[in-house]
Amino acid sequence: MSWASSNAELALAVSRAGGLGVIAAGPMYPDDLRAAIAKVQAGTDAPFAVNVPLYNKRSAEFLDIVLEARVPVIIASQGGPKAHIGRFKEAGVTWIQVTANPLHARKAEDAGVDAVIAVGGEAGGHPGPDEVSTLVLVRATVQAVSVPVIGAGGIADGAGIAAMLALGASGAQLGTRFLLTPESGLHEHYKNLVLQADIGDTAVIGRGRSPIRMVKNDFAAEYEAAARAGASDSELDALFGRSSLRQAAKDGDVAQGKVEAGQSAGLIDALVPAGELVERLVQETETALRGAASLLR
Repeated sequence: MSWASSNAELALAVSRAGGLGVIAAGPMYPDDLRAAIAKVQAGTDAPFAVNVPLYNKRSAEFLDIVLEARVPVIIASQGGPKAHIGRFKEAGVTWIQVTANPLHARKAEDAGVDAVIAVGGEAGGHPGPDEVSTLVLVRATVQAVSVPVIGAGGIADGAGIAAMLALGASGAQLGTRFLLTPESGLHEHYKNLVLQADIGDTAVIGRGRSPIRMVKNDFAAEYEAAARAGASDSELDALFGRSSLRQAAKDGDVAQGKVEAGQSAGLIDALVPAGELVERLVQETETALRGAASLLR
């Protein structure tokens, strides 16, 4: 959700409606993160979160800001919590860890996290290296840990949320669905391309490096052709490095930029305001659960 929710507007709208809005700190400057947090805090008393990728060169400063600003929830990704979690627990901050497999989830639980997010291979952005589906990964993670599990990957509506609950998860995280909202900070070209995508129009690019799931475009086709032709590692690295998420998300170059999105893009056909979307998701989830329960009669 870098760039899409690297602002106050999306997180504020979601939290106001009863979801857990998340500010994506990754591409932000520290002062911009402080300003976004302050704007959310001024706009609602509801809980919200900041996502901090722990590999980020500014992660130490981001973590300090989360503590200083008394953000109630941190969602940490791309790095282990053990070295950082103590001071957050002392401050009463809820720590949720993004995990790619049950082993990582168990390690996070042992480190003291409050919950884990199990992200399946359908998700946009950086999937787990094994690309295990959400259906299997969430169930395996629920069986592996005793802390609450949040399912993610391939979820675009209330039926998907209900499916996560049926697997034993305590909740769901939706990314691509919230990319496609007016409050999302993405360029309109990015949103339009994702809206046009069908369920088979994404691909995992860069396997063996830092793979991403993205909408197929000219860059993706060029990279896949080079990989099939036997390009060297250095050639593939150079090609991969020529394209960036910012290029698509901020500049609108959706031909050569990395248009990160999940397979659930094919289930989405309209931009919906984030607050309205949260309300709709609740209604859809209740309908799906009632429908499932009716089968027991």
